[in-house]
Amino acid sequence: MKLMEGKRGVIFGVSNTHGIAYGIAKQLYEAGAEIAFTYAGEVMEKRVRPIAESMNAKIIMNCDVTKEEQVKAVFAEIEKVYGKIDFVVHAVAFANREDLTGEFINTSIEGWNLAMGVSAYSLVSLARNARPLMNQGGSMLALTYLGSEKVVANYNIMAIAKAALEASARYLAVDLGKDGVRVNCLSSGAVKTLAASGIDGFGKMLKAAVVKAPLKRNVTLEDVGKTGLYLLSDLSSGVTGEVIHVDCGCHAVYASAEEMELVTK
Repeated sequence: MKLMEGKRGVIFGVSNTHGIAYGIAKQLYEAGAEIAFTYAGEVMEKRVRPIAESMNAKIIMNCDVTKEEQVKAVFAEIEKVYGKIDFVVHAVAFANREDLTGEFINTSIEGWNLAMGVSAYSLVSLARNARPLMNQGGSMLALTYLGSEKVVANYNIMAIAKAALEASARYLAVDLGKDGVRVNCLSSGAVKTLAASGIDGFGKMLKAAVVKAPLKRNVTLEDVGKTGLYLLSDLSSGVTGEVIHVDCGCHAVYASAEEMELVTK
């Protein structure tokens, strides 16, 4: 019997086959899970629908996570088709391009509210609407990044949104823990994704990560996907309120010997 056989859930935020959410979806599907998918708008539907259909999805729906009525509609359809579910993946984030470059001090209130609403508050909305449908032992997972803990050049407002996301996950872990449902965050290292390409200087970030990382390589989608599978499965039954780093050890290193050598040259 496969690890996720008989398990059902929904992923918000798959956008293409190069993204972290896809890496997790692939591992879940191969482990036997049934997955519902959402997309945001017609442009994203063209990318998401083929992926969802390749995984035999019974539900493929439009959903702007900032609109509560659309979130409610997704979970109403999930209840109709599945009744109860076992996992929810939050892989949604957005910020204006101009807020991901230059000095953080210049972030506008409009840019702040947009990034926080899409990237952080949406987790609260998803949890609230998913709660009545979650089986005991179920799991929610949100995707974050080290920029929430340390300053990363040009991550700017998204760093603040990810910090809010992580704090929200801890509070939700307490609320949903009463129902036997776990809430965790997965902090992936730099992966060459469509979303990451919007960060100024991302290519240099990938190279710097190799120098710093104890494993001396960048993390892969398979690395991240397998950890997502662990956090969404019964293997992590005692883990909640956590931020799990999957970054080849980058988060643990202040300055590697290789970095110090570069500075002295």
